[in-house]
Amino acid sequence: MRFFSIIVLLFLSLAGSSQILQPASITASSATSQVKVGDELELIFKAEIDKNWYIYSLGFDEECGPIPIAIALEKHPSFELVGGVIAINDKQKHDKIFDCDVRIFEGSGEFRQKIKVIGTDLVLRGTYEGQVCSEVDGKCVLFDGDLAFGKITVSGKAKTDQIKTAVIDPTPVQEVVKDTVSNVLTSTPAYSETVTGPILDQALIQENPQQKSFILFFLLAFVAGLAALLTPCVFPMIPMTVSFFTGQQNSKFKALMYGFFIVAIYTFIGAALAPLMGPETANHLSTEWIPNLIFFAVFMIFGLSFLGLFEITLPSSLVNAADRQADKGGLIGVFFMAFTIVLVSFSCTGPIVGSILVSSAGGEFIKPIVGMFGFSLAFAIPFTLFAFFPSWLSTLPKSGGWLNSVKVVLGFLEIALAFKFLSIADQAFHWGILDREVNIAIWIVVGLFIGAYLMKWFLLPGDTGKDVEDKRIGIPRLSFAIITFTFVVSLIPGMWGAPLKALAGYLPPLYTHDFNLLAAANAQNETCDEAKYDDFLHLPHGLNGYFDYKQALACARQQNKPLFIDFTGHGCTNCREMEAVVWSDPQVLQRLQNDYVVVALYVDDKTELPEDEWYTSSYDNKVKKTIGKQNADLQIRNLNNNAQPFYVLVGNDEKVLVTPYGYDRSVEGFVNFLEEGKKKYKESKK
Repeated sequence: MRFFSIIVLLFLSLAGSSQILQPASITASSATSQVKVGDELELIFKAEIDKNWYIYSLGFDEECGPIPIAIALEKHPSFELVGGVIAINDKQKHDKIFDCDVRIFEGSGEFRQKIKVIGTDLVLRGTYEGQVCSEVDGKCVLFDGDLAFGKITVSGKAKTDQIKTAVIDPTPVQEVVKDTVSNVLTSTPAYSETVTGPILDQALIQENPQQKSFILFFLLAFVAGLAALLTPCVFPMIPMTVSFFTGQQNSKFKALMYGFFIVAIYTFIGAALAPLMGPETANHLSTEWIPNLIFFAVFMIFGLSFLGLFEITLPSSLVNAADRQADKGGLIGVFFMAFTIVLVSFSCTGPIVGSILVSSAGGEFIKPIVGMFGFSLAFAIPFTLFAFFPSWLSTLPKSGGWLNSVKVVLGFLEIALAFKFLSIADQAFHWGILDREVNIAIWIVVGLFIGAYLMKWFLLPGDTGKDVEDKRIGIPRLSFAIITFTFVVSLIPGMWGAPLKALAGYLPPLYTHDFNLLAAANAQNETCDEAKYDDFLHLPHGLNGYFDYKQALACARQQNKPLFIDFTGHGCTNCREMEAVVWSDPQVLQRLQNDYVVVALYVDDKTELPEDEWYTSSYDNKVKKTIGKQNADLQIRNLNNNAQPFYVLVGNDEKVLVTPYGYDRSVEGFVNFLEEGKKKYKESKK
């Protein structure tokens, strides 16, 4: 029960976390608190950065894409600048999406600026703004603030001043009062009375998509545990286990503890490996070529092992030592009995367990624990039930060649899935050897081999006994062969560009498809009028749309379509990745063209608007003068979020239709997001 409590608490903590992110801040100070007129004074700006985040520093090409830090001091006749702001010990990083070198700080950073004091009435105030990003979940956030300095005493004599001592005003930065979710819904609108900005239902904030991914992963791991039972190393152990408990005192209690220990051992393995697969490794494991090549090799080795090329076993001394401990009585003996079954079955369960752990390496600390818990639960339940009810053994099929057939099919599946990891490395280096159609062709060939094997058209080293001599095929085996061949046939249209929606997360993106005869020639989406700012702002993939919320909403109402809001940025690396990998998919692009009015709201655009369009935000009481500042303010005040990319679907009444969507490379997930929004829009119109 304690384990379940931990799981629930972690889920609740994930669901209840705030969406307004503040992963970085900068404070100001001076190298000394006493200066004379004519002296140079060094100002120090220290950045504090949350774990797993980094800020862009200075000294790289601003045209590259990411936004460097900007620190500005208000002009005053009491001082003059000496040189520019310099970064202290930042480091270089290659940005793969923008394909350029940038400079960053992680954890903490420091900038310095020299000034020359020329007056005794020294007044120092300033502001900062920059971009902070995380490779864990693909978020980028703009951050800014005011700079205030401590007490600085200035002595000496200026040209027109008498000798005196002045103290710089240490007025602290005005405290920002943040809106809660309820404040967001009632905040002062930024536009006219008929345009208030997106209205986010609190229920949509509470829904946690990551929780769904945990549940799905748990179910997949549970199914993998059931599959592990049908292997030659595990299935014959069930009767042996039952005989161990038969006739013992408190046999039912011991059987229950036996199942518990199996779950505990596997879950402990997941917990032990969880730190190695925590958030700091998420982007590295999902995008870097070296770990993905390693995963490819691991899956291939496991697959070839299941096909019978070699056997993966643990040292016999370890197995024998555990077996001797199992002969002891009491719970200690039951524990080592469970430990022995884990070790003995390793040659069959090892590849499956390894595959689960590799698949869980996506950044969540708890995911490997959830995966191993699901696997072990399915693995332990049959042993426990048959130990409780020994008479059920008569209902089990006899061991035979069919067990090796299950193992072989699992081996082929491991090999097919291995190419998912190889394709990631292929895309990272643009090798072009594993484009979408090549990957589909590999799956077709592997599927044909599975079907042919199930039909007994060839044999493998592990096939022995009567099943080899008997060429007859049972109905279950024939059924699986038919399912396999049907799956292979369904893959064939993908060779000519069919989207294969169900496999979107496992195949390379459609833009890698070189021979796409089925590429949709859909007409471009039409706009109602000429879009503001379209002379310097653009949408990807030839999409037509808007860059001003008010104008886009008016068109959505005129065309009777929902509004697709893309909160993005010029320097948002992961926004470009989403556009390249997800938006480029025909099934996504077609829906954006036909079903929505699209508006891209750049939160980092520096274009200053006419003064009559400025306003003071109710969020931080600051005047919003630029396109980017107003778009960022709209996202924060109305949607309680400040991360990009961030996608929101809005009805004509400006109510958010479904839970907003963040950084997620899944084409299928994005399509479902768009479809659900369209469905909710139609329901709202009724």
